[in-house]
Amino acid sequence: MPAPISVQLYSLREQMKDGKHADIIKKLGATGYKGVECAGYYGLKPKELRTLVEANGMVVSSNHAPLPNAQTLQQCIDNHKDLGTTFAVSPWFAREEYATVDAIKKVADKFNAVIEPLAKAGISLLMHNHDWEFSRVDGKLAVEHLLAACPKLQLEIDTYWAANFGKEVPAKMVAQFKSRTPLLHLKDGMFEHQQPMVACGAGKQDFAAIVAAADPKLLKWVVVELDECATDMWTAIADSYAYLVGKGLAAGNKPANSAAKR
Repeated sequence: MPAPISVQLYSLREQMKDGKHADIIKKLGATGYKGVECAGYYGLKPKELRTLVEANGMVVSSNHAPLPNAQTLQQCIDNHKDLGTTFAVSPWFAREEYATVDAIKKVADKFNAVIEPLAKAGISLLMHNHDWEFSRVDGKLAVEHLLAACPKLQLEIDTYWAANFGKEVPAKMVAQFKSRTPLLHLKDGMFEHQQPMVACGAGKQDFAAIVAAADPKLLKWVVVELDECATDMWTAIADSYAYLVGKGLAAGNKPANSAAKR
């Protein structure tokens, strides 16, 4: 049974502006998506956003939010409980913070400071990568240094950025870290610098190999995310659903051919 399909709402940030978030969430539910991954709350309280998502036949699969510190830890826990998800994803550390082993150790310290308190509250902490975490630092991938220093940190592998513009093979990266990867970000494109993405299935990604490389017992969600898109974003999100569900690489709430009609 394939993992259920979610969508990172950051993809649709332009379409959801100016109070249009409810209409877009309704369309996502009508398309067949099983979940949404949050990146902000659109002026709602987390519990209100959860209610909206669930009213449209979906759940909050996971949430992107700043890495908490001692002062913000309890609010982070409360937000995730209100959203109804156990996956807290840290989406961003700057390129220079992964440039050297010493710099990476400082990042690891920040993760390690909150992993245990979050775990005690039933929340798993994950790191979402960009290309620089999959660059080589002293002969190893930067992410290898990070995971060595953070034995309990999990991953949401962004399979497009993990290619590092063709320097790495995404499926091999997923296989290498599959024991720590409950979430996958799926996006497609041509692996060219400063070029927008395309709908899943319209670029160079081998999604069959990528999904097969994950641990089926650990993988909980596959999440569509397109940072920028060469075509209409909504169409690309619907087409990504149709492709991934149609190929049996993800499980949705509706048949794949229904997505193209939305």
